[in-house]
Amino acid sequence: MRDHSPRLPTSPGFWRSPLRGPWFTSVLGLVLLVGITVLFVTGLLSYAAYNPDLSPVNDKTPDKGILGFYLFAWPTDPHWLYRLTQGVHVTLGVTLIPVLLAKLWSVVPKLFALPPARSLAHALERLSLLLLVGGALFEFVTGVLNVQLDYLFPGSFYPLHFYGAWVFFAAFLAHAVLKAPAAVRNVRRMREGREAPTGEGLTAPRPDSATVSRRGALWFVGSGSLLLFGTTAGRSFDGPLRHMALLAPHGGADPGSGPNGFQINKTAAYAGIDRTETREDAWRLVVTGRTGTVRLSRAELFELPQHSAALPIACVEGWSTSDQWWRGVRLRDLAALVGHDGDPPDVLVESLQRHGAFRHAALRANQVADPRSLLALRVNGEDLSPDHGYPARIIVPAAPGVLNTKWVARLTFGDL
Repeated sequence: MRDHSPRLPTSPGFWRSPLRGPWFTSVLGLVLLVGITVLFVTGLLSYAAYNPDLSPVNDKTPDKGILGFYLFAWPTDPHWLYRLTQGVHVTLGVTLIPVLLAKLWSVVPKLFALPPARSLAHALERLSLLLLVGGALFEFVTGVLNVQLDYLFPGSFYPLHFYGAWVFFAAFLAHAVLKAPAAVRNVRRMREGREAPTGEGLTAPRPDSATVSRRGALWFVGSGSLLLFGTTAGRSFDGPLRHMALLAPHGGADPGSGPNGFQINKTAAYAGIDRTETREDAWRLVVTGRTGTVRLSRAELFELPQHSAALPIACVEGWSTSDQWWRGVRLRDLAALVGHDGDPPDVLVESLQRHGAFRHAALRANQVADPRSLLALRVNGEDLSPDHGYPARIIVPAAPGVLNTKWVARLTFGDL
């Protein structure tokens, strides 16, 4: 007997899963509506944390135009703010992957529907759908690769992820405005025991026999998200969860032991730090400001008033440390040495590191003025290790990890 079953995905009869339908798609869509909105907001907060209008060295998104709007200076309180916002951003992004894939699977017949455009309005809807699907895949893939320290895309992660986010969210917002009311109605009908409408292109006209219910499929998707949450979230928390973070490069056991035994991003060897430059007799901190320049050895820095602060390190990749006890010289005291008494200005920090996106970093005046902002010389009662920035590093409350510059060589105080 000849097989008359459709062989092309453009035929409605090609898609035969009984799981597809308005209710299944609507539930997934409403979850993504909330989750992706949180992702976008926390992404904007991460962008703000870099103080992008402070100095070009902090902003890796050139020619951003009106997309680079900047509403406020990033605060230093609470000191765990960036640890929270970026931890939520990365952990939620990974957790939503099964939901996103299930949602794309549920609507895939519509992507192959013919004709491609029945009207101008329909053509615009299909275009927004293309941007939505393409943008979602691009943002999630680049984000996951960056988190896994295996970023392979040509070009810098920062501008690509930034511009991609705006394209994706614009399409997502348009789609949500068009589809959210219907999604709410579909879920409400099912809760009331009424059937949702068939929905063009979603429900199979000749479905196969069901092997699992739609609620069972949702439980399966939710279990996948829960598994990813459990194997990722520990990168941002202390305690047993950190040892469960199997998918988090910085989420496992702390490297080494002792006072310097906590997470690092780049080692001194990776950054190309020459040990001859960091020797006690060779290294000098150059501090420049209103009244000129001073050069300070580590011994001379230890003669200045020493202060301590318990602060974490939190990275854009979503990992963070617990609070570590840092000890060194307040940045505002170093500003005072070069004529900036009272309210200190911004500062440009330069590292011995010669290559890399953040070998230079700028800090805003409110960050310099915070009494917990230090040029740290010691951590947890011991000298910094080479990988943690010996001979001196910056530590600032609530700042992204890359702004806590290691192997500091120069501080230039003044308006940037």
